[in-house]
Amino acid sequence: MKKIITVIALSVAIAASANAQSLLGNILSSLGSSSAGSTVGNIISGLAGTVYSAPVSLNGTYTYNGVACSASSSEGNVLTNLAGTAVTAGMESKADEYLAKVGIKPGAMTFTFNAEDNSFVLNCGPLALPGTFKVGEGEKTVTLTFGKTMKFLCMTGTLESSLSGAKMLFTADKLLDMMKKISKQLGEKSSEIKAIAGLADGYDQFRIGMKLVK
Repeated sequence: MKKIITVIALSVAIAASANAQSLLGNILSSLGSSSAGSTVGNIISGLAGTVYSAPVSLNGTYTYNGVACSASSSEGNVLTNLAGTAVTAGMESKADEYLAKVGIKPGAMTFTFNAEDNSFVLNCGPLALPGTFKVGEGEKTVTLTFGKTMKFLCMTGTLESSLSGAKMLFTADKLLDMMKKISKQLGEKSSEIKAIAGLADGYDQFRIGMKLVK
């Protein structure tokens, strides 16, 4: 029993490692305990899930750190989620390239959220764009409503935690509408932003948003 407890404690300490599962498997094999292996595996899975599914309480300043994408692809009758794959990484890289040409790049934009009155200010270069926000459904969705400068644009998307902050994902039309309005306020042409829409071709349930670092 003492050996099992020791191994469980060790699993907590190294759960963040990409090789944690195989390392623990070797340890458990040497102990000859299959039931302990199942227990430790469950602990690792639980810890890994906690890192990414924790609710996001928007408050304070978050810096834009690039585009976040999510897409699904249909093969026959199977719908495959491509989030976090080389496919979505390529989409994000291309979208970052397009947006950088109109001055929207990592570090150039910040959101400051005030949880007390549910207000926010998006700062991008000389722009300060105010609005209000609402977090719902277990803090996993967010609605941003901008003021008159952005023609009262309202957009609802999903809210996810990440190791460095959060990700907000919206339907492509809403996110691109926001980016077009920002680029127009900056005096930039939006042709590069329009090109981002083409990244969704051939994919189902395409969502695009922002990586935010607190």
